[in-house]
Amino acid sequence: MAAWIERLQAHGRYTFTRGDAESSTGRSADLVKAALRRQKKRGRVASPRRGFYVIVPPEYRATGAPPASWFIDDLMHYLGQPYYVGILSAAAIHGAAHQRPMVFQVVTDRPTRNASVGNVHLEFCMSRKVASTPASEIQTETGTMRVATPEATAFDLVRYPAAAGYLSNVATVLMELAEKIDATALVAAADSMRVPDIQRLGFLLEAVDQVELAAVLLAILPVRRPRTVKLDPVGPDITTIDHRWRLRPNADLELDL
Repeated sequence: MAAWIERLQAHGRYTFTRGDAESSTGRSADLVKAALRRQKKRGRVASPRRGFYVIVPPEYRATGAPPASWFIDDLMHYLGQPYYVGILSAAAIHGAAHQRPMVFQVVTDRPTRNASVGNVHLEFCMSRKVASTPASEIQTETGTMRVATPEATAFDLVRYPAAAGYLSNVATVLMELAEKIDATALVAAADSMRVPDIQRLGFLLEAVDQVELAAVLLAILPVRRPRTVKLDPVGPDITTIDHRWRLRPNADLELDL
């Protein structure tokens, strides 16, 4: 098994399934399971999901796994789930890495259990709009992965506030991410977004002095017929209303400049 894994790595392949190992080595399922257990114990492979394995090169033995970008595309194909890298992980890829996330965040179309291999932690969020969310193929060390565009990332930051470190951190990240956001693409992305997310994103962009980006969202609001919502969905009820955004600013923003 060790020699077979070495050959895979020599050809630039860093993932495989237990089925691959069985068919390629001609060994029985029980023998393959036992061999893979030994390789896992030696730190030669890691397994973020049962039946799926990641080869760990020597330089990553101390951390227990290579970066998630090396295997996330293969893992999601193995699971049979559409996905994109999103929220703070996407923001960091786009250069807004003020506070680099401690987990690698992935958005997919169904509830998915988080996973850890060594020091690499995968956090999954669910969205029914994975297929329609703007994303692009980004080159990685071992292939490609789907990453939300800067515009889609901005919406996801307000859509998943807990995963994004809550609203003050969202606002701080938006200050950096705004440099990569195209106003026309932002309006296009808004077509498939919930109206409250447009309101919250626009308000936050305005709060961090990104008035031009905020203005294009404000311009499309009347057509979407917004109702009054809270800035923080789980925050306290207040009577104050920002009538331009039809929003109750019920959270204090503390920007980490």
